[in-house]
Amino acid sequence: MKKKIRFALIGCGRISYKHIEAISEIYKDAELVALCDVIIKRAKDKSKEYNEYLAKKNVKLQSDQKPRIYTDIDKMLEDETLDVLSICTPSGLHPEHGIKAAKSGIHVISEKPMATNLNLANKLIKTCDEAPVRLFVVKQNRLNPTMKLLKRAVEKRRFGKIYMILVNVLWTRPQSYYDKASWRGTWKFDGGAFMNQASHYIDAMEWLGGPVESVMATTATMSRNIEAEDTGSAVFNFKSGAIGNINVTMLTYPKNFEGSITIIGEKGTGKIGGVAINRVERWEFFKAYRKDRYVEQSSYEPDNIYGSGHIEYYKNVIEVLKRGAKPNTDGREGRKSLELALAIYKSSREKRAIRLG
Repeated sequence: MKKKIRFALIGCGRISYKHIEAISEIYKDAELVALCDVIIKRAKDKSKEYNEYLAKKNVKLQSDQKPRIYTDIDKMLEDETLDVLSICTPSGLHPEHGIKAAKSGIHVISEKPMATNLNLANKLIKTCDEAPVRLFVVKQNRLNPTMKLLKRAVEKRRFGKIYMILVNVLWTRPQSYYDKASWRGTWKFDGGAFMNQASHYIDAMEWLGGPVESVMATTATMSRNIEAEDTGSAVFNFKSGAIGNINVTMLTYPKNFEGSITIIGEKGTGKIGGVAINRVERWEFFKAYRKDRYVEQSSYEPDNIYGSGHIEYYKNVIEVLKRGAKPNTDGREGRKSLELALAIYKSSREKRAIRLG
C-alpha cells in the first residue's frame, strides 16, 4: 500500500482530538478525509483542528482536501473511498459502527472498550475476520514509557515470582460530566467507572499478570446520578498464583489524585504512579541493572490522563497496513479487558466469585 492511507473518524467528542492529533502526526503516510458526528458543529470544529495541526507542520492542503463533514455514517461510507474508520462514539455504538465499516471493506480502529457486552464484541471480531479487514482496539497506555518499563521488567523476570499486582484509579468525574451527555454512565452505551475510566487499568492487570482465573468484586453508585457504578473494588486470582486488587472511584475530592500500578514480587518491587501512571515512584530489585539509574527518565508530566500513546498506536497501524507488522492490540486482545470488566460487574451483582476461561 504505497498511497496515503485514507482515514475517517466518527464521534467528535472528548477523546477524538487524540486521534486527530495522531493522524496529523503521520501525515506522510495518512490523511483524514472525513469526519462524522450527529452534532455537525463538533465535526466542523475537529476539521478545523486537524488543519491547524497540519499548518503547524507546514503541510499545505488544497481546499478540497480538508476533511469532509457528515452527520450520517451510512452516507459517509457510501460517498467516501476509505481505508480505515476510527471509532470514537459512545462505547455501546462501537460494534455497530465497526460492523458497518467492515462490511464496506474498511479497516476498523475502535476506542476502548470495543463494546459493552461480549456478544457484540464477538460479532464485531467475526465480521472483521470474514470481511476480511483488520480490527484494532486502542490500548495506548501500553505504549507510555512508564508502562513499557514495567512490562520489560516483568518479561525479564526481574520480579521473580510475582505475588501481588495492586491498581488504584482514584479520579473524579463531577455530576456535570455525566450531565453533558445522556449516554454517559448508562449500561447500554457506557458502563461505569470500571468499564470506562478504568478500562486501561483492567487491561494492564491482564497484560502484566497474565490470565485471570477468577474475580470477586463489589461496586456501588454512591454519589453520582447514573445507572452504573461510580466506585468499586475487585480482587483477582491469577492463574500464576498471584493476587491482584483494583480500587476505582470517580468521587475523589477535589480532583484526579492517582492512577497507579504496583507489582510486588520475590525479587523486586515497582510502582508506576502519579495521576495517570506517569511517574516511577518505586524501583527496587534484588539484582540491580546499570540502566536502573535512568529509570526516572521514563517519568513524564502528561497534559491529561490519556497519556501520549495514541501517536505511537497509529504509527503501528501504518506499519501493519503498509508493511505487514504485528498489531499492538487487535480485537481478540481488546476483548480480554472487556471480559474482565463484565466479570467484575457479574461478581458484584451475584455476590460471588466469577471464574474466567
